[in-house]
Amino acid sequence: MSIAFRRFRSLAWLALIVLITAVPGTGVAAGAPAEGGYPTKPVRLLVGFSPGGGTDVAARIITRKLSEMWGQQVVVDNRAGAGGLLAFEMTAKANPDGYTLLASSPSFAIQVGLAARLPYDPVRDFTPVTQASAAPYILVLYPGVEAKSVKELIALAKANPGKLDYASGGIGSAQHLAAELFKLMAGINMVHVPFKGAVSIPDVIAGRVQMVFSGVPQALTHVQAGRLRAVGVTTPKRSPVVPDVPTIAEAGVPGYDVTVWYGIFVTGGTPRPIVARLNVDFVSAINAPEVRQQLTAMGLEPIGNSSEEFNKTVRSEIKQWGQVIQRAGIKQQ
Repeated sequence: MSIAFRRFRSLAWLALIVLITAVPGTGVAAGAPAEGGYPTKPVRLLVGFSPGGGTDVAARIITRKLSEMWGQQVVVDNRAGAGGLLAFEMTAKANPDGYTLLASSPSFAIQVGLAARLPYDPVRDFTPVTQASAAPYILVLYPGVEAKSVKELIALAKANPGKLDYASGGIGSAQHLAAELFKLMAGINMVHVPFKGAVSIPDVIAGRVQMVFSGVPQALTHVQAGRLRAVGVTTPKRSPVVPDVPTIAEAGVPGYDVTVWYGIFVTGGTPRPIVARLNVDFVSAINAPEVRQQLTAMGLEPIGNSSEEFNKTVRSEIKQWGQVIQRAGIKQQ
């Protein structure tokens, strides 16, 4: 499905919802009061990761517009730790009144297969609102690594099993799972070096670790300056931000696909009129020209789909990453 078509579909869907909800008794129109005049006070958006990461930055771009639309502040509250579990649990246990939201990434789906026991039910305790955006990871190498392409990297790894290493944001992070899927599909053995958050980039630049699957915004300036070598992006199609970098699928691992999504959830049991209001207004904010421009500049593809569509994505990712965790032999935490 092309980016242009997905954008057209999102905009068409938004226009239909606004048209339908403008009819009295059928729903909640964007900018009109929802149940109880929602929102009548500041809304908290929990982010389970440190400031400056992809989830955090995307959330702040969108919520600035949302605060403007609502006339109420949306407060981004970073609760980093345990692969996002702290923020997930806080959201699950919040009052289901629409005033506590969650911005997350594939880590939400990964934790289902990674954690031996979750302090919440990932289906019952959350209602997906919308997928805000999609993006690739970019596989970048320390320039001293003797590989200038994915095929050369695979050949080097096969000739030196267990001697190449890769960084990630921690055991069970989306970066970790992207690399493990790469290893499984390429039939290679590399050593995992977990870090906390995004501190791995300086270590790859310094050559202390040889590679990392990085967010495009975090790696882009270093790639352009020659401090990192980009050999592939993880999505099925090339990124418009780095169009000369091939996909990993076309560069040597057919079928490889890791799409990093950022999405919005609300506590399960939140009244449907409030969920509908959240969906319509988040989609409207995501599709605002200035928001789309900022997200696109970061290498993110704006999405803004229905709650039902995003729910299907989450359920599919839970299944996919559970299988990767099992195949890779990653121990449950």
